[in-house]
Amino acid sequence: MAELIRLPKMSDTMEEGVIVKWNVKVGDTVKTGDILADVETDKATMELENFVKGTILQLKAKEGEATPVDSVIAIIGQEGEDYSALLNGAATPEAKPVESSKKETAPIAETKIAEVSQPVLNTSDDRIKASPLAKKLAEDKGIDIQNINGSGDNGRIVKRDIENYTPSALASSASSGWIESYDEVNVSQMRKTIAGRLAESKFTAPHFYLTMEINMDKAMEAREKMNEYSEVKISVNDLVVKASAVSLQKHPAVNSSWLGTKIRYNHHIHIGVAMAVEDGLLVPVVRFVNHKNLSAISTEIKAYGIKAKDKKLQPTDWQGNTFTISNLGMFGIEEFTAIINPPDACILAVGGVKDTVGVVNGEIKPVKTMKVTLSCDHRVVDGVVGSKFLNTLKELLEEPVKLLV
Repeated sequence: MAELIRLPKMSDTMEEGVIVKWNVKVGDTVKTGDILADVETDKATMELENFVKGTILQLKAKEGEATPVDSVIAIIGQEGEDYSALLNGAATPEAKPVESSKKETAPIAETKIAEVSQPVLNTSDDRIKASPLAKKLAEDKGIDIQNINGSGDNGRIVKRDIENYTPSALASSASSGWIESYDEVNVSQMRKTIAGRLAESKFTAPHFYLTMEINMDKAMEAREKMNEYSEVKISVNDLVVKASAVSLQKHPAVNSSWLGTKIRYNHHIHIGVAMAVEDGLLVPVVRFVNHKNLSAISTEIKAYGIKAKDKKLQPTDWQGNTFTISNLGMFGIEEFTAIINPPDACILAVGGVKDTVGVVNGEIKPVKTMKVTLSCDHRVVDGVVGSKFLNTLKELLEEPVKLLV
């Protein structure tokens, strides 16, 4: 008997997904464990595993289209089986246009899967070969369709050619002066989720900010010495993560969450480490940081960095944070404020270590300093509590030997 394959919820915040690539086609025989498709979620591109044995009777979800969770995306059954009654009884949310930051490369409803022919520049001497949808989009955008390179069959202009079009040198040279131009890309699933969560955090949680400057002379000396013995290179960020964990132990009110009618004070310390990727920001979580040494912390963060870059992070990797650290020091940023990462009550923004001049024991000397800013949810953390946390963090980084005892 035929079975409907629905798009599963592949992350806790996923509401829709995009079929980046089907790994099967109609008529293929599949078994349990086969990978049916690569799916772009709000967090990463993940593999969709099959749990049904049979033949692919239909692929309903098109590559490149945003499809709501629980939508019917495929039908598997016996070859030649009539599944119309089953399909008519299935409630399937309507698919939306693609919302991906990647340019459309997959076929859409008006095209067939085929080799892409060499783009052909249409001229006024030729009849314009374009789909009705492409013509309508070009008219709406004010684009001269004769300047479009068609990438469809035999140079036919299709929807993606209009969406990906930018004024060319040909159009520029034909004008008498400067022209206005821009690029527009659709919002990826990840970027949509980031925007929604951070907007909710910013406008729901009453933020306030505490900034402190830390003398990093001893921390930098200790890091250099540690790296002579450590099998993995210890970074400044690793020191900040470890120092934050120890500070959270001493100030558990900062390691908390607002739950509406309750405040949760976490006894465990799971620190989210913000990482920039092509489509946005991911925050994998280092668990039980207070029980790990610097080498273990560094190894775990580096492994997460590789997985994030390759879009291999799994939902369990970014869940469960009780505190978050965002470090832009490696990009030359001296100081910034960060938006709280739910469900945390606080996030620490870390700037770069810079050479400056300071007063040490009454003498003016060159020193290395670093600024950190703690963003706090005022519903949970008061100014004094946040300040005490920062003072402990400062004490630990200015005397880093305390991190080892």
